[in-house]
Amino acid sequence: MSSPQSALQVLDRHYLELRCGLLDLAAALDRLDRAANATGVQQDPRRLRIAEGLAILASEGPGRAERLQLLFSDAYEPGWTR
Repeated sequence: MSSPQSALQVLDRHYLELRCGLLDLAAALDRLDRAANATGVQQDPRRLRIAEGLAILASEGPGRAERLQLLFSDAYEPGWTR
């Protein structure tokens, strides 16, 4: 989906929010690393998904939000409402 705004307008509008989100994420990861037995969760599936999510965020091009959503979503199972 294309945006009617220029890239500079989008950056101007969202910069502080993005910076805040990145700082919040960095602080949470720092708390995790400083916690007791931090190495014990390195292979935890949630921790691994977070690492995959960071790689998605660092990638280029559009579609990062969709890829993150898919990463953190359960696979579709037919008949799940029964």
